Amino acid sequence: MTLKIHIDDSAPPYEQVRAQISEQARSGALPVGYRLPTVRGLAESLGLAANTVAKAYRALETDGVIETRGRNGTFVAAAGSAAAREAATAAQTYAERVLRLGLDEAEALSTVRDALRAAYGTH
Repeated sequence: MTLKIHIDDSAPPYEQVRAQISEQARSGALPVGYRLPTVRGLAESLGLAANTVAKAYRALETDGVIETRGRNGTFVAAAGSAAAREAATAAQTYAERVLRLGLDEAEALSTVRDALRAAYGTH
């Protein structure tokens, strides 16, 4: 597992950890059942606070990307289809972005509906 944290990136470090692990799991670079480093171990190797990595792991667990098995550790979880996982990640990224841009929910939905109509060639 290779992660790179960019301090000058607009995304917070925990989000960078979450996104990179999620992408590596989705692409198969981290196979189902792969044991992830401990929170403390990954934090030390990345030069981050343990709470930062713990926050990323919690988000990944909520997303179903990883699962914690108590004292046995944290592992890449089996999940649904790769296309569905990628779509969910893209939707989450879009939602976070339009929120930062200040769009309300109706504007965000209208924008995505327009994009889907254009992509699928429907009116």
